[in-house]
Amino acid sequence: MQASTKSELLKSEPSLKMSDIIKLLPEHVASQIAAGEVIQRPSSIVKELIDNAIDAGSTEIKLYIKDAGKSLVQIVDNGTGMSAGDARLCWERHATSKISQTEDIFKINTMGFRGEALASIASVAQIELKTRRETDELGTYILIEGSEVKKQESIAANRGTGISVKNLFYNIPARRNFLKSNPVEWKHIVEEFTRGALSNPLTSFMLWHNDEVQFDFKKGDFCHRVLEVFSDRKSQDLLEVDEQTTIINVTGFIGKPEIAKRIRGEQFFFVNRRFIKDAYLNHAVQNAFEGMLSKEQFPFYILNIEIDASKIDINIHPTKTEVKFEDERNVYQIIRAVVRKALGDYVQTPVNPDFDDNRFMNLLLTDTPKGINLSENSHEGTVGSSAESLGNFKEIYQQQRKQSALNWEALYNPERGMKQEEKVKTLLLSNDGEQENRTFFQLNNQFIVTPIKSGLMLINQQTGHERILYERYLHALVQTPIASQQLLFPKAVNLPPGDEAILLEILPEMGALGFTINSFGKNTFVINGLPAELHLENEQDLVAAIIETYKATKFTESNKNKVVAKTLAKKAAIKSGTKLRNEEMNRLVDELFACSEPQFAPDGKACIKTLSLAEIAKMF
Repeated sequence: MQASTKSELLKSEPSLKMSDIIKLLPEHVASQIAAGEVIQRPSSIVKELIDNAIDAGSTEIKLYIKDAGKSLVQIVDNGTGMSAGDARLCWERHATSKISQTEDIFKINTMGFRGEALASIASVAQIELKTRRETDELGTYILIEGSEVKKQESIAANRGTGISVKNLFYNIPARRNFLKSNPVEWKHIVEEFTRGALSNPLTSFMLWHNDEVQFDFKKGDFCHRVLEVFSDRKSQDLLEVDEQTTIINVTGFIGKPEIAKRIRGEQFFFVNRRFIKDAYLNHAVQNAFEGMLSKEQFPFYILNIEIDASKIDINIHPTKTEVKFEDERNVYQIIRAVVRKALGDYVQTPVNPDFDDNRFMNLLLTDTPKGINLSENSHEGTVGSSAESLGNFKEIYQQQRKQSALNWEALYNPERGMKQEEKVKTLLLSNDGEQENRTFFQLNNQFIVTPIKSGLMLINQQTGHERILYERYLHALVQTPIASQQLLFPKAVNLPPGDEAILLEILPEMGALGFTINSFGKNTFVINGLPAELHLENEQDLVAAIIETYKATKFTESNKNKVVAKTLAKKAAIKSGTKLRNEEMNRLVDELFACSEPQFAPDGKACIKTLSLAEIAKMF
């Protein structure tokens, strides 16, 4: 039977009119929905416009940003430019000069190719385009608002193309509300800008933000560009990689093991000049550093992979940041071998030093008795071992311990009608009934175990300490700032491009936590003071961790303090595997039960678990 048209069906079956619920979306609605896949934030526009400028053969790219891209993203290049017809057609969906047939998709050598970027941008912003080819006397000007062309005319223009994207998401307020704070959006823009600059060292890149020059990268060789982008690195920190194989060619640089950081961020893969994210290849590099780095450290690397375009598929993700290799197993093996070779030339015999966790938070309060030793390099615990120092420990904190014991009882003893003195004794299993004889021991340097009246209690020392520090820092941010201890030798912290704006925004909160940090030129800050109880092994790691959390979180005035406090607490807490003395365990437990919510860490993980006598009996 031949298929009937919809109109014929409606004539023959009038009842269908009442049941039809599927409709064709209006073109402008469909365009805005499609734009959501490509244009997620201002940095998405930056990426697409830089890709087009590179494809146009530009040797100079200038990027102007206002209000972190929310008000303006403008790019000016000296590429080939466009004719009047191309300038008009390029804003239509799936209009592209890069491919003409299906087979072309499997041998892409350009950055952009899907014909979605400009159309998606035009559907959610106001656009101005100026372009001219070298052979044309006049250029073309086009004004577009919400995909609708408002004006097109001939004008005098320089060779190349200039595109201004204004008021992003002006016609979709809900999408605009999901954008993060200006420092966070600016950070994403800088990331896209530096990725483009790293993959194209023969092109000069300039970036303005609110009419001030932020970056000016001159054209040059790849090494020079890397050192321009990462100004805190030196050429002697880098190991060159240059290998040619029948499958791929690999060039670039890896960082020496000693410059590895405890946060991600300085790790780049470029495939045929296109930045990609690939956890599988990242594992290959990380695996090559085995025995040289701890699990918490991440190596620095910028690797360029050249491969036959027909051997990869770059059309598997709307933002084109993922690539599928035809022979990914061999690519993995080559990457690992190339990195190992570079490391082998530098370190003949790999070593595995005893990397110490960042145990920079002392368990004692700021009013620590003068006799107690606070050695930040001690591997046996953060409280000194002097017998004289510990002699007064019990007397100094006895009152707080009694209060903590009452909090224990409130949680673990079902009997409610007891007198205060009796409540204290319920926690004790010793014959003499003295609270000071509580028994603690460490299990696997990870858990604090103590007997209680109903069985056994286990405390996760890391999450428990996070809860203690979180409430202490939150109190400092809201009420009483933490005292700052001035450093004898101030320490400089160099930040990656874009991070300085975020740090400047949270400096007031850092100050309340006891940090004294001052700006010292572009991307550089000087730490003059630290919280009196904080002992840092790597100040840059801590600052970078706080900034990374800031970027990943939608900040409001109501949660800003909580996020900063939680980040610092997580970074500063003692880690699993840290050996604690008995006095440290006592102190940690006391402070934990003095918290408002001792059962859980700030991120929701459990701090305390109990094993009842009945549960223990069932085991036998």
